[in-house]
Amino acid sequence: MVTSREVAVRERMLVPKPFEISGMLSSTRLGFQVLSQDRGHRMTRVRLFFILILSLRPVVAQSSPSDCGSTLCRLVASGGLPGLRWPDFSDYKTQVQHFYEADGYILAWIRDGRATGQAEAVIQTLTTADNKGLNSADYDGPRWAGRLANLNHADRPPPQREFAEFDLALTIAVMRYVSDLHFGRVNPGIFHPEFDAEHKEIDLPSFLEHSLIHAADVKAVLEGLEPPYEGYRRTEQALQRYIALAREDHGGLLPLTKKTVDPGALFPAVAQLADLLRRLGDLPESVIVTPDSAIYEGSLVDAVKHFQTRHGLDPDGRLGKATLAELNTPLSTRIQQLQLTLERWRWVPHSFPRPPIVVNIPEFELRALNASYGTELEMKVVVGRAYRHQTPVFAANMKQVIFRPYWNVPLSIQKAELLPKLDRDSSYLVKNRYEVVTLQGKVVTDGIVDEPTLALLRAGKLRIRQIPGPENALGLVAFMFPNAHDVYLHATPAMELFAKSRRDFSHGCIRAEKPRELADWVLRNQSEWPSERISDAINGSKTIYISLDKPIPVLIVYATAVVLPSGEVSFFEDIYGQDAELAALLAKGYPYSFAKSTSAGRDPRPRE
Repeated sequence: MVTSREVAVRERMLVPKPFEISGMLSSTRLGFQVLSQDRGHRMTRVRLFFILILSLRPVVAQSSPSDCGSTLCRLVASGGLPGLRWPDFSDYKTQVQHFYEADGYILAWIRDGRATGQAEAVIQTLTTADNKGLNSADYDGPRWAGRLANLNHADRPPPQREFAEFDLALTIAVMRYVSDLHFGRVNPGIFHPEFDAEHKEIDLPSFLEHSLIHAADVKAVLEGLEPPYEGYRRTEQALQRYIALAREDHGGLLPLTKKTVDPGALFPAVAQLADLLRRLGDLPESVIVTPDSAIYEGSLVDAVKHFQTRHGLDPDGRLGKATLAELNTPLSTRIQQLQLTLERWRWVPHSFPRPPIVVNIPEFELRALNASYGTELEMKVVVGRAYRHQTPVFAANMKQVIFRPYWNVPLSIQKAELLPKLDRDSSYLVKNRYEVVTLQGKVVTDGIVDEPTLALLRAGKLRIRQIPGPENALGLVAFMFPNAHDVYLHATPAMELFAKSRRDFSHGCIRAEKPRELADWVLRNQSEWPSERISDAINGSKTIYISLDKPIPVLIVYATAVVLPSGEVSFFEDIYGQDAELAALLAKGYPYSFAKSTSAGRDPRPRE
C-alpha cells in the first residue's frame, strides 16, 4: 500500500525504485581520510556523498524561518530544538531539511495523531542504546516515554506544534544514532591522523525514507548498520553481561596485603575472593569454598591463574600488588573498556579485499584472519615502548616480504645509541655485524671505524646498517607495508621477550613470535613459494625481495578488551593512555568530534 508520504515524494521529484540498505551503502576502499572537523566527521562524509546524488533530486532552496509555511519547517530551519538533550542540531540541519523538504514537510513518524509502529520501534532501540556501547541519553532515551504518553494517551489531541516537535526530535535522534552506530561517535583522525578505514557512505535522508519509516523490522534494519564481525558481536554481548554483573555488584574490595600471598598461605578474604572469581567466570560453580576458609589453595589458586591470564598478568597464582589491583578494579571500568572497544570496532572498514592481518597493541597479539574473519594464525608480538616509542594505530597494505634483510639503522638510533658505543669501542660495529655505508648504500667499511668516518657518521653523511643473519635486529624475515611511520613487521633474535606478559620493548616496529609461520601464511597463494623454498630462502645466504601478487591489508589497532570465540573476556592495560584520551573526549558530550587529542600531532619517532 502506498502511503500519503510516498505519494507526496513521488509528486515532487523523480525517485529511483526504493532500495534496501545495501543499495544505499556504497562500496568501500581501504582509506579513511581525516575529514573536516568543523561539524564532525560523520556529517562531513554524508555531505560529500550527498553532492553525488543531487542530480537525482530537484534543486530545492534551503528554507529559512521566514520562508516556511508550517511549524515543522520553521523548527527545522532554526537548527535548534530546546526539548532535546542536545538541542543544537545544526550539524544535521542540511540532512533534516532534505528529508522533510522532499515531501513538503509531511510528518514522518505520526499517523492519525499517534506514533507509528516504526516510530515506537525506533524509540525502543534508542532507549536501549547503552547495550550497544552508546549513550541512550544522546538520543533522548529517557525522555521518549513521556513524549509517547503525551502523544498517544492525551485526553485532548496535542497542538500541531507538539506533533511537529515530536516528529523532528525523533528524526534528529535517529540520524544521530545511525551515524554513531555505523561510523562511531568520534572521528578516529582526531587520535590517529593517518588511520585509514573508510566506511560505507550513508545518505541519511534516503535511508530514513526508504529503509526505516516503513520498515517491517526496524530492529533488523538498524542492526544491519553495525560492523559485520563476530568479534564485534561478542564484545556487544560481553558488555551486556558486565552491565548485568555491575547491577549485582556489592562493591566490596579485597583487602590489600603488605606481602604477596603465595599458594598455601593465609588470606583473610578467601570466601570473598571465591565469590568474586565465581561471578567473573574464573572459578567453576561446582567448586565449594566454605565461608570460614582462610587458606588460599587448590582450585582457588587455579582460578586466580585463569584470572591473571585474562588480564595480561604472569599466571603465577600469587596474590601480589598487580593481581589485587586488577581484582579490585570496578566493574564500571570494565564496562567502559568494552564500550571503548566497540567504538573502535566502528572505525574498522566493513569489508576487505583480502583477509587482513590485525595487530592489537595492548594485547601484544597478532591475528591473521580467514575469509570469514575468523582467526587462522595467531602469535605474540613485541610493540613500541610506552615511553617515546609508541607503535602508531593505522592501516596499510603489505606489499613485500624480505628474507635475510639488512637493517638500515634510523639516523636517530644511529646518533643516540650506536655512536656512543663506537666512542667507547671503535670495533663495536664489526663485533656486531654492522657496516658503514654511503647514503647511496655503497659500503665504506665493515671494520674498525676511524675518526674521519666517525665524524661523517655524526654529521649524518654516512649511515650504519646491519648485515643479514640470525643476529640481525630484524631477524631473518621482514614484512613491509609502506606507511608514513616507517613501521613494519619482522622477526627478532631476542626471542626471550615473548615469554614476558608485557611486551612493549621496540622502537615502534612490531616483532613477530612466529615469523616463519607468518611467511607461510602471507605467501600461501603464491605457488612459486612453497614452504620448502621459504625454508631455503631463510637459511640461505642472499637477501631476497618478494613482491606480493595481491597486497594484504594490515590493521594496527588498540583495544584493551578482547572477547574470544568462547565468550571469555580479556582485559589489558591501557599502556599508551589511549583509552583515557578517548573516554575524556566522550565525557565532553555531543558532538564529540569537536574535541582535540593531545597525542594526535605527535612528531615522528625513530623506528627499528
